[in-house]
Amino acid sequence: MSILDLSETLLFGVPVPAVERYLPYAGYVALVLSTSPHPTSAAACFTLNSFRAAPVVVSREVLQKNGGRARAVVVNSGCANAVTGKKGIEDAWEMVKAGDALLASHGLRENVSGETSETLVMSTGVIGVNLPISKILSAISTQRAPSLPSYTLSPTPAAYDAAARAFMTTDTFPKLRARTFEINGKTYRMAGMDKGAGMIHPRMGDAASSGGLVHASASAPATASSAPPSAGLHATLLGLILTDAPVSPKSLQSALTYAVERSFNSISVDGDMSTNDTVIVMANGAGVDASATKVAEIDERADPEAYVAFREHLTSFAIDLAKLVVRDGEGATKFVGVCVQNAATYADAHRVASKISTSALVKTALYGEDANWGRILSSTGSTPLSIPLDPTLVSVSFVPSPTSSNPTPLLVLENGEPVGVDEERASEILGEEEFEIRVDLGGQGVGGSEAARYWTCDFSYEYVRINGDYRS
Repeated sequence: MSILDLSETLLFGVPVPAVERYLPYAGYVALVLSTSPHPTSAAACFTLNSFRAAPVVVSREVLQKNGGRARAVVVNSGCANAVTGKKGIEDAWEMVKAGDALLASHGLRENVSGETSETLVMSTGVIGVNLPISKILSAISTQRAPSLPSYTLSPTPAAYDAAARAFMTTDTFPKLRARTFEINGKTYRMAGMDKGAGMIHPRMGDAASSGGLVHASASAPATASSAPPSAGLHATLLGLILTDAPVSPKSLQSALTYAVERSFNSISVDGDMSTNDTVIVMANGAGVDASATKVAEIDERADPEAYVAFREHLTSFAIDLAKLVVRDGEGATKFVGVCVQNAATYADAHRVASKISTSALVKTALYGEDANWGRILSSTGSTPLSIPLDPTLVSVSFVPSPTSSNPTPLLVLENGEPVGVDEERASEILGEEEFEIRVDLGGQGVGGSEAARYWTCDFSYEYVRINGDYRS
């Protein structure tokens, strides 16, 4: 699918660089506006890090206040606006107001109360530094009218690509996807972008699940922006998914929360959760006839089958975007799936997969192409589960990529007993760029059949170099 199929009701823009150059990349502002004649639903999942950044706090509040409606997203790179105190919160609100003013200048706030915000914000970059907010606001204001010399808002694929590139930090390529899908015989479209390469081990929840956390940065002293910060470069996961399907705000949030748990919350590059991780989805209903005066939105109560179909399409799409982050992991040479099956609960399977995916010993063995299954078992056995693990039921295999010339799995442990390992075959599988670690918990003694997947990468010398040289 071409982004052109969807972008007739979307505008993308990247004004001039707006953030001071602290590190070997310049900061940019990316803008995305929905111009659909129908209401635009919005939902988001935010980091559960206690030091969640100002844009996380503010965007969460916007969604709570406006009942899950938003038409604009403003993203800046170069500065995370995290641990920046009251000034950081104020700056994030200034970005929201600027986004609302931009919508108004394009005639997109005619039926909205002036007290209702329709702009969500995301930031990525350095922690502990205040935004150069005047530069950011100036950059946004250049997009108020096509007659302005620096105007860049456009529905073109080039503008879509530029927006994705604008909030890259240590990423080596823009991460973009687009597809079509059908619900009740009607074809809809979905497009998305995300970024991230390091500080990747998201744990995100919806606005309600973030509510119990203490926002430490609200009372933390702001760091002067006249000098580079003491913290290193901040990578972060940011994602934006856009669809022209009509979905009610509550059902959109429910679908996104489900999708994120099985996609972005199931990836790990280095085991570190960011202060800024955010995934936003907007559904603008533009796939419905523009002349329709009332749009029947997909809703999990009104039409459960349509809702489940949308949720599954969203989940599959989110998984594709999440995998791109792992493939671009800092210094990564391997893309590895971790599948844990026959667990008592999904949560148990997910915990084991997460533990294996974040083990430094497992990840260094992957880099060394060493089929060290003992490290996998060590991680599995040290994971707290709802039901104690029975080691005599556990099996482990290395599974080649489906595109491999020899897709036959290599069993190394069966029902707790070592299997004579074919080292030549093991080296062949682990020598590939992509493969899977499969752990079967044998039902955990209760006939469990739940499964979960994680996607991870190896730890290489290059990863150490990248993260050791951030300040040099």
